[in-house]
Amino acid sequence: MGYAVVNTRAGEGIGAPSVQVEVHLANGLPAFHLVGMAETCVKEARDRVRSALINSGFEFPAKRITVNLAPATIPKHGGRYDLPIAVGILIAAGILPATCADNYEFIGELGLNGKIKAVRGLIPALLAARQSAAQIIFPAENRHEAALVSGIIRRAAPDLTGVFNHLNNTASLPAITDALSGAPDTAAPEWDDIIGQSQAKRALVIAAAAEHHILFVGPPGTGKSLLANRLLSLLPPLDIEQALQVASIASVKGMGIDATSLFSRPFRAPHHTSSAIALTGGGTHPMPGEISLAHLGVLFLDELPEFGRRALDVLREPLETGDICISRAQAQAVYPARFQLVAAMNPSPTGDIHDGRTSPDNILRYINRISGPFLDRIDLQVNVPRLDEYTLSQPGAGQTDSAQRAKAQVTVARERQRDRQGKLNSALHSAELTEACRLCAKDLAFLQQAARQLKLSMRVFHRTLKVARTIADLESSDSVKQHHISEALGYRALDTIISQLSSN
Repeated sequence: MGYAVVNTRAGEGIGAPSVQVEVHLANGLPAFHLVGMAETCVKEARDRVRSALINSGFEFPAKRITVNLAPATIPKHGGRYDLPIAVGILIAAGILPATCADNYEFIGELGLNGKIKAVRGLIPALLAARQSAAQIIFPAENRHEAALVSGIIRRAAPDLTGVFNHLNNTASLPAITDALSGAPDTAAPEWDDIIGQSQAKRALVIAAAAEHHILFVGPPGTGKSLLANRLLSLLPPLDIEQALQVASIASVKGMGIDATSLFSRPFRAPHHTSSAIALTGGGTHPMPGEISLAHLGVLFLDELPEFGRRALDVLREPLETGDICISRAQAQAVYPARFQLVAAMNPSPTGDIHDGRTSPDNILRYINRISGPFLDRIDLQVNVPRLDEYTLSQPGAGQTDSAQRAKAQVTVARERQRDRQGKLNSALHSAELTEACRLCAKDLAFLQQAARQLKLSMRVFHRTLKVARTIADLESSDSVKQHHISEALGYRALDTIISQLSSN
């Protein structure tokens, strides 16, 4: 009787818990049993492994084969267990030495001809294997993905024969070299093609300085989408650990990853017909949605009221917590979702509240498609008005210099925040605002009076203070002053429109 244990990794959200593949060969009628909470696609491994072994020139054991994927409490799905099962059978049958796989982990789906096919979620498995100091053998088709993770010996295998030769010390599989050298410098933003809109540009700088959520409100063609796309160029690049977090999510989703764009923050712009599940993620085996794919980057929702009410309201918890827990009958997964929300909308279903094409009641009905609790989570509501004059943009050094100065301001402000409190202002808790803002009694009374008159919720009250703190940081001020509070209160464009329409 033969017995072997081979190590591999499961896929569970962006985690990769360790799984032991136990293989037992016993006398009796030939059979192949696979146990250990394996789903149908995993149980089909018996047919893939049998064909792969035979077509690779090995004799399939005419034994009673039992394969256990332990622990049984972890759901297993996909074809990633094919390679470790095949290696386990070869060891249990005495074809490979008993200890040849002790310091290795194996991941890969086998083709019927013995070729090893690419798998999803390799980066989380590499990061987890790095903690255990084990070597990992993976499909050669995933080599570009594997090159992003340093600090671990990883070997790309094209087929089962190559794995056999490596473990048998006949021909070694090449070790993958690191593809990362450090975060590149990002290009300065260019605002030359955005005419006017100085207030909106100022609000964009404030949003970038502390990752505040922002909503642009204005008629069609005023530059809302252009402004939203410029935010990414104001933000600093990801560091290596952040980049690997983003790459892990993309790896689970099965998206292509390369070293040239690894440090760029993600920018996701789903269409307004997207469902709630498309935004948050889901499925029988929970997969990440748009908010997780935008982790540490920007989620741009254009034509905000056209999104379904339910689709928007499911974003409320991730906007506060920075993650999303997806629970299904057969599995549960937690994906990170700390994104910066940028939204744009017209103030009226016809485009402009001053075009005379609809009534105030219809405009309010259109705006009320967005729930109050969702709006409370948006720090900046910025008016993007129609320009009085029709001019063509004329690129010049002045506007480019202005954009470069704005990026320098953002960088300095973010450094001030991290030096003072270890995180950005948008992540401050309400209990931390007193120490961070250092308001004098007169300025606090001014803010409280304004909050009462504007009937701000407590959440908006706290978010207004965070915005004021960011404005003070942009001016290198140690404390929040009254003019900082006044500017922060001025970024409530939608509230102003609703108040005007309600009074008519």
